[in-house]
Amino acid sequence: MSSRPQASPFVQLKAGSENPPILIAHGLDGVASFSELAKHIRTGNPIYGIQAKGVDGMEEPFDRIEDMAKFYLDWLKQLQPHGPYILLGYSFGGLVALEMAQRLLENQEQIALLVLIDAFPHPRFMPAGQRLPLFIKRVRRHADQMRQMSLPKAFAYFAKGLARKLHIPGVWAEIERPPETLGLTPSETALRRVNQRAFWAYVNYRPRFYPGKIKLVTAETATFFPRNPAAVWGDLASELEVEVVPGDHLNIVTTEFHALAALLTAYVKQATCRQV
Repeated sequence: MSSRPQASPFVQLKAGSENPPILIAHGLDGVASFSELAKHIRTGNPIYGIQAKGVDGMEEPFDRIEDMAKFYLDWLKQLQPHGPYILLGYSFGGLVALEMAQRLLENQEQIALLVLIDAFPHPRFMPAGQRLPLFIKRVRRHADQMRQMSLPKAFAYFAKGLARKLHIPGVWAEIERPPETLGLTPSETALRRVNQRAFWAYVNYRPRFYPGKIKLVTAETATFFPRNPAAVWGDLASELEVEVVPGDHLNIVTTEFHALAALLTAYVKQATCRQV
């Protein structure tokens, strides 16, 4: 019996005739949902979003960034056998793009451009001076949410969050309950599972030093992440360039994407000019 052929993780978001293609790695949800952003990147390069394995519900998603990077690079040989490569990654996808770039460099391939868009490692892999302010910020946010709940719901919210923080196995068993008990559609079930596995991958991924240049774009409204990104990434790259765009972590790629698109346009044009 023949097995079902695997679908490519590369989804074309915008056509183009110039090389190299622009690759954008997905966030925690695993979906290549950057169509509007891609339309406003004013270059002739084709743009592809990288979609996570398992979003179609037909395959098991990965729970390690290293495995994701290997899988995408295996497929990349068909789309673009050799560099120079342009890799972008939003949020969690920034870590995926970083790991892909690391492996390409190890294989003597050229990276024309690596852009991390509001992407940071898990706080436990950040310098101690960055972890405490983030912890306080998150405690305040959770406290605000609990104030809007009834006492029993607030207690359950706190208990579940604590169990997850301490990696108590029972909470992961609860999260992984059979999806039919949750009243979700098959599509929702698949996306939920991808998100769960991606979160686990995020928690366990420690970025290695990158022997190249990282362009880091952060949101002006630092909702979730440190206000000083150089304190996190400065020692993890041989060269770091930081730019700030208006908006917050969520809307810079959804509704307030014009400043980001303009910046990415400039980055790509600069990178491709150097290749001529």
